[in-house]
Amino acid sequence: MEMGIATPLEKVEHFIKENKIDGVFFRKRSNFAWITGGKDNHIVNTTENGVADLLIFADKKYCITSKMESARIHDEELLGLGYEFITLEWYEDQDAIVQGLTEGKKIASDVPIGDYLDFGHELTSLRYTLTSDEIDRYRWLSKQAAMAVESTCREIQPGWTEFEIQAHLAAKVIKQGINPQLILVSTDERVFKYRHPIPTDKKLANYAMIVLCAEKWGLVANVTRFVHFGELPVELNENKQKLVQIDVAMNAATRPGAAIKDVLKTAFAKYEEVGYGEDWRFLHQGGPTGYASREFLATPNAEGTVLENQAFAWNPAIRGIKSEDTFLVGKEENEYLTYTGEWVYLRVNYNGETYVRPDILVR
Repeated sequence: MEMGIATPLEKVEHFIKENKIDGVFFRKRSNFAWITGGKDNHIVNTTENGVADLLIFADKKYCITSKMESARIHDEELLGLGYEFITLEWYEDQDAIVQGLTEGKKIASDVPIGDYLDFGHELTSLRYTLTSDEIDRYRWLSKQAAMAVESTCREIQPGWTEFEIQAHLAAKVIKQGINPQLILVSTDERVFKYRHPIPTDKKLANYAMIVLCAEKWGLVANVTRFVHFGELPVELNENKQKLVQIDVAMNAATRPGAAIKDVLKTAFAKYEEVGYGEDWRFLHQGGPTGYASREFLATPNAEGTVLENQAFAWNPAIRGIKSEDTFLVGKEENEYLTYTGEWVYLRVNYNGETYVRPDILVR
C-alpha cells in the first residue's frame, strides 16, 4: 500500500490485516482527529485523551461515549461517517464497556487498557505521511499561525507584560477556532537565559521572542519569531547570521530517505563550525510534526528516516536566538508552511540553493 496516498481509515484497515489482529482502539485526541478527518473529541483542553473512544474492526466502527457527550459528538463530529454509537451513563466504567465489546479479540490500542496490545508507537507512525486533504488543512493552519505571531510582533509595545503579549496572540487564533496549544514569550534578558520560557509578568523593554504551537483539526503548526526595538546589539546581529547557517543545513538535509539522526549530525557539525559546539544540548532540536507539536523528538540515536509528505519542525538555537518553522517534505523540494512573505527575511546560499529564512524584526 502507498502510505502517502492512502486515507487514514485505509491505513488502519491495512494495519489490522497486516498485524493479524481483530481491531484498533483509539482514545487519544490526536488519533481521533486523524482518523476522522479533523474532528474533535475533547472537553478538557489540557488532557491528551478525549471523551469519545473509537473502536474500529475490519467491517464495523464504534464510538463509545457517555450520554452527556453522545449527542454533540454524533451531530457535530461523526455524522455521516458510519460509526455506531455505544452510550453509557456518566457514572459507568467506560473501560469495562469497551472491553466487553472486544472480549476474546486481539485489539491494538493507542493507550494502555486491559490486555489490549500496546501498538501506540506503530499506530502513531501511520499518521506521519499526510494526504492531500491533510496538507491543504495544514497549509491554512500554518499560514494563520505564522500571521498571528508576526502581526503580534508588529503590534506589541515596550511596557507590555509577557502575559499581555500572550493574551494578544491567543485572541488572534482562538477567534479562528484554533487552539493555542503552546505559547512561549520571553523578553530581554529572559531570551538569553531560558530556552523554554513560559510567560511572566515581566515588562518588555527592547527584545521579545514569541513562540506558538497552534492546533486545529488535530494538526499542529509550530512557529517562532523575534522582534527588537532599536538597533540590534552586535552579538545578536552576529548570532542570527550564525544560527541561520545551522537552520538551512538542517532543513536542506531533511529529504526523503535521509536518516533522521544524520540530520542531527549535520546540525551538530554546524554548531561546532559557528563556535557554539555545545549549544544543541540546551534545547531539543525538534523533529517530525503533524498531529503533535513533535511526533517524537529527534535524538542522536533516533530510528527512522525522513518520508515524503511528512512534516518537520526543527528548532536550532544559540545564545539569544532560535529558528522554528513548520515545513513539508516534498518530492522535489521542501515547502515552508509557515512562510507568509510578509516578514523580514535573511537570504542564504547553501549548496547552490537560496534559502529565505526569518530575520529579527527591528522596530
